Amino acid sequence: MRLLFLSLPLCLMLCLAAAPAAGQDLLTSEAEPSAEPPEQAIELSSEGPPDREIADRIADIFGQIDALSDVSVESRAGVVTLAGTVPTAEDIARAEAIASRVTGVVTVENELERNLDVETNVAPTLVAFQDNLRGLANALPLVAVAFGIAILIGLLGYWIAARERLWQWIAPNVFMAELIATSIRFLAIVIAMLVLMQILGATALLGAVLGGAGVIGLAIGFAVRDTVDNYVSSLMLSLRQPFRANDHIVVDTHEGRVVRLTSRATILMTLDGNQLRVPNSVVFKSVILNYTRNPERRFTFELGIDAEDDAADGIAVGLAALNALPFVLATPEATGVIHDVGDSNIVLTFHGWLDQTQTDFHKGRSKAIQAAKAALEEQGFALPEPIYRLRFDDMAPLPIKRALSGASGRPPQPAKPPPPDAADDQDTAPDTHIERLVAEERAETGGKDLLDDSRPIE
Repeated sequence: MRLLFLSLPLCLMLCLAAAPAAGQDLLTSEAEPSAEPPEQAIELSSEGPPDREIADRIADIFGQIDALSDVSVESRAGVVTLAGTVPTAEDIARAEAIASRVTGVVTVENELERNLDVETNVAPTLVAFQDNLRGLANALPLVAVAFGIAILIGLLGYWIAARERLWQWIAPNVFMAELIATSIRFLAIVIAMLVLMQILGATALLGAVLGGAGVIGLAIGFAVRDTVDNYVSSLMLSLRQPFRANDHIVVDTHEGRVVRLTSRATILMTLDGNQLRVPNSVVFKSVILNYTRNPERRFTFELGIDAEDDAADGIAVGLAALNALPFVLATPEATGVIHDVGDSNIVLTFHGWLDQTQTDFHKGRSKAIQAAKAALEEQGFALPEPIYRLRFDDMAPLPIKRALSGASGRPPQPAKPPPPDAADDQDTAPDTHIERLVAEERAETGGKDLLDDSRPIE
């Protein structure tokens, strides 16, 4: 209804501008021709002295026109001279055009001047204004009927658009249903204006208005192209449904769980518990990584052993430790490869799979690294550290010489006991805190967004 009421003032202004012309059209029985016929030569009425006949013929014509009745005409050898005053500048050109069409006229010397008398210039304007008011008064009943029909058409369109259940049944989601309803309202307004102008006989004015509106709309479209892009992206996302609520996704550089999909943005809950709004245009154009769609996920880590150790035995020991963990899946099986051979170590890479619905990815990976490292150390594999060779001459400072000779001047410190192995006590259950926050936030809004669990995911 708001759009209908906002359009009524525009229709009223158009009608007020077109009503006088419509009233004049109603008073005439024949429509005016769409184009003026080509000008024809004016023949002389009788035979006689050419110059006198020319002057009399032009004077007779001017005598039938109020604005040119005071013009004096003189003709010599086909040269017509016009003198006197006329009300407007247009009448000067009009008189010359009429005189030049008479047969026998060679040229026209136009000496006419505009009459600047106040009464002469104001009176025609007042008469024209009175005629316009009279035409408007005569057209008021027609204007009222036209407005009544236009309002009925607009109300009918709004009533049809208000059938939300029908459009939700036809459209695949709420966003499309709202788009259909808005389109019907706009179409009803356009049809109402067309019918209104057609009844008033002002379709040419409506065409000019719509043409201007099209140009303005094009300029506005370039100005708000980002908004239009975001709107279209929202429409495509609502149709394709690339993710579900509470899915753990990565969009561009943004990671979090999906809270809702609106007509403007995708709302994420970051892993830190913060709300993140990503414009739908960015979501639609970006690569979306969804960790939730496939519960099985592979983890990877690297461990280094001494260059003198057997790499194959190290891989076997590490894999045995991984397969002994209860959360590591047997299918797909864990694997290990030699990643790199350095100057003083061999880098081994281990891959294992876990079920994210039962095991937290980061906790499981951490425990797998602990288990593989402990197994390698128990089997005598050294985990080398970077080796640096330092050379000192006789000018080395005294503390460095003492360190090299073993005399540090301090009593030896007792070795620290190894830390207790807490790997067996580590909880690997998934952290569901963020999921609960998302579920609570969706419950507050009733889950009303563009996400639809009944539709298949793209």
